[in-house]
Amino acid sequence: MNETIGFLLNDTARLFRRALNARTRDSGITALQWRLITYLKRHEGIRQGPLAELIEVEPITLSRMVDRLVEAEMVERRADPADRRAWRLYLTTRAGDLLGGMRETADALTAEATEGLSAAERDQLITLVERVRANLSRRICQKEKETA
Repeated sequence: MNETIGFLLNDTARLFRRALNARTRDSGITALQWRLITYLKRHEGIRQGPLAELIEVEPITLSRMVDRLVEAEMVERRADPADRRAWRLYLTTRAGDLLGGMRETADALTAEATEGLSAAERDQLITLVERVRANLSRRICQKEKETA
């Protein structure tokens, strides 16, 4: 069967998430929560609305995820000094410690997933997938501007 690039990318991402979830089950964190924490590390102090857009989930979904991470003492909400109705999100020390272990787990999984590829092939794979992502991102942004 000849699969389309979209099917292959989606199915590979699904399998990667499933394997990552299995390996991190004891940590109590899911792949989606890890993604949220990783984005939050890059954008510490971001408000929930823009973070929901970044990780492409509905605001209510993000709110529930943040609630669980706050309960787990990995994320804290702080009042936004510019808007009393809004909260800014920050990682706790506990989340930072967990990220290190998660990175090791993800790196090991990546090594398994790319087993048999040379370093040059891995670099080429990253370059090609990044180009596909950039193409789609540009087109999505362009369509959003056209419909706005």
